[in-house]
Amino acid sequence: MYLIFFVIILTSFYIIISFHGIFYLCPEQTVDNMFSGIIEEAAPVVRIEKEKDNIHITMRCSFTHELKIDQSVSHNGVCLTVVKKEGDTYTVTAIRETLDKTNLGLLKPGDKVNLERSTRLDGRLDGHMVQGHVDLTAVCTSVREAEGSWYYTFEYEPTSPEHITVEKGSASVNGVSLTVVNSKDKSFEVAIIPFTWEVTNFHQIKVGTIVNIEFDILGKYIAKIVRQILAKDGN
Repeated sequence: MYLIFFVIILTSFYIIISFHGIFYLCPEQTVDNMFSGIIEEAAPVVRIEKEKDNIHITMRCSFTHELKIDQSVSHNGVCLTVVKKEGDTYTVTAIRETLDKTNLGLLKPGDKVNLERSTRLDGRLDGHMVQGHVDLTAVCTSVREAEGSWYYTFEYEPTSPEHITVEKGSASVNGVSLTVVNSKDKSFEVAIIPFTWEVTNFHQIKVGTIVNIEFDILGKYIAKIVRQILAKDGN
C-alpha cells in the first residue's frame, strides 16, 4: 500500500516538473498537443468537404489572422492541424480514426465548435492539462436549470479501466475543462455557469447530444500504474 502511495506522488511530481521544465527552457513558446480547457471562442463551421475517408472542416473565427499553417488548435477537444488559411477562415482535416472516436463527423455548417490554441508556457494554466486526444464520446442524458446555472449529465461506455472520473476531479467535455460532480461508474455531472454557457457551445447541447470526453491525464497515469502494481502483487 505504501508503494502505491509513493508511485502516485512520484507520478504527479514527474508530470508537473516535466511541464514546468519546458517552461524554463522556452517560456515564450506554445506546447503542441497541450491545452488548458479554457475555450477562446465558439466559432461557426463554414464548410465541410469530404475527401475519401477524411473530411476538411473550414472554420471562421476572430483569431484566424494569428494562426500559422501547421499550428495545432483544439476543436471540441480534438487537436487538429491548420492546413489552409483564406481571409478570415482556416481549414483543418480530420481523418477516419478521429471521426470514428469523436463527434466531429456529426458537424454541419453553422454548428458552433469550441476552439482553443495550444497553451503558452508563459501563461497561467487556468483549467487542467488537456492533451487534445479524446478518449471517447458520451451522450447528454439530462439538462436542468438551477437558478442561473445549468447541470448536465453525461453517460458513456468505458473502453478502458482508465476511463474514470472522481468527485471534484477534472474532465474535458467538448474541450471545456470542468469539475466533475455526482461521479459514477458510467456517468458524471457538471455544473455550467452563465459565462461558460454563453461563450462555449454548451448552449447547443441538449438531451441526446453527443460530446467528446477526455479524462484527466494524471488520473489515467495513476490508475494504470496502480493496476499494474496490484496485478504484480496478485502474482
